[in-house]
Amino acid sequence: MKPFDQLTVVSLEQAVAAPFATRQLADLGARVIKIERPGSGDFARGYDTTVKGLSSYFVWLNRSKESVTLDLKKPRGAEILDRLLARADVFVQNVAPGASDRLGTSPADLRRRYPRLIVCSVSGYGTSGPYASRKAYDLLVQSETGLLSLTGTEEAPAKVGISVADIAAGMYAYSGILAALLARATHGNGSTVDVSLFDALAEWMGAPAAYTAYGGSAPARTGPHHASIAPYGPVITADGDSVYIAIQNAREWTRLCADVFRQPELATDELFTTNPLRVANRETLGEMIAALTGTMTTTELTRRLDAAQIAWARMNTMQDFVAHPQLAARERWREVMTPAGPVRALTPPVAIDNESAVMGPVPALGAHTDSVLRELGFSDPAIAAWRAEGAI
Repeated sequence: MKPFDQLTVVSLEQAVAAPFATRQLADLGARVIKIERPGSGDFARGYDTTVKGLSSYFVWLNRSKESVTLDLKKPRGAEILDRLLARADVFVQNVAPGASDRLGTSPADLRRRYPRLIVCSVSGYGTSGPYASRKAYDLLVQSETGLLSLTGTEEAPAKVGISVADIAAGMYAYSGILAALLARATHGNGSTVDVSLFDALAEWMGAPAAYTAYGGSAPARTGPHHASIAPYGPVITADGDSVYIAIQNAREWTRLCADVFRQPELATDELFTTNPLRVANRETLGEMIAALTGTMTTTELTRRLDAAQIAWARMNTMQDFVAHPQLAARERWREVMTPAGPVRALTPPVAIDNESAVMGPVPALGAHTDSVLRELGFSDPAIAAWRAEGAI
């Protein structure tokens, strides 16, 4: 028995945020019925063709789900969705602004018809306020929350290289659904869970927002270095390698100077005695460190860092990451079946005693439409007729 073996989730989802949330539930045993457009499906299916002809995003986000195609603009499609929701525990949607009202899937409407249903809506900017009707994509939300202004070099901003706003919203949707399930177990009623990409990423911007509001200026864009901690970033060795170091407190700074640089007097230099001073004198500090690490091989530097218990890392390429020994040692890779054959996928990051993730197949578009409709009591001739008219 998996934690959510008895849980049925119906999801009107696309792209990243909602599929990311529902995949977490599927990994724990929930039955996730993914509603897709007939003919085209979730538009993330077409993002790329790099995974044996399939989209890397879609393969990542949609394992262990059942794909059912429905045209919800047709009466028959809406009727089928109603039957599905009558049996469901959770409904998740991330449709365009205003679409839930047009499709009859607004949280208020669904909660009135299905009192025990948990309805989770993921939007760009929320359901109220002047931005409620705006479409929102990851880059745009990174821009609006100020993240883009902090990421990059002094010369130019840079977007975060993954869909960080979508992923944040997906994680909050997942945790909100878990909280709603716990509440329903107590009082028996469903809940409305409302999550937006903007609010999710705004939460992650809490520290720089406080720094700006109370410090009088925003953190500087500092490329691979930390804006408010120094030294915290890459140093270059005699081999030309980048080694990233991170100093968090005065004890580590003292050990770095004495045990790694072999110059203990630097720890009490009036320019560097505190972290704010080191940040203020970042350029001088960087030049000094570069002169010291430039005389050491990568092996010697990392040996000294380990001996001094100073945190460090190499900047891996994506190829390095895929072959990372930590992933191999912890047996984090599993095979997942797809319409194009087996592919490797990482297991979920949360390990639960005596539990293993489902890691089921990635579905082909509409692969489960017929079986799900038969389960709902519809006949094969009816299913064939609805397919001919484009309702499924």
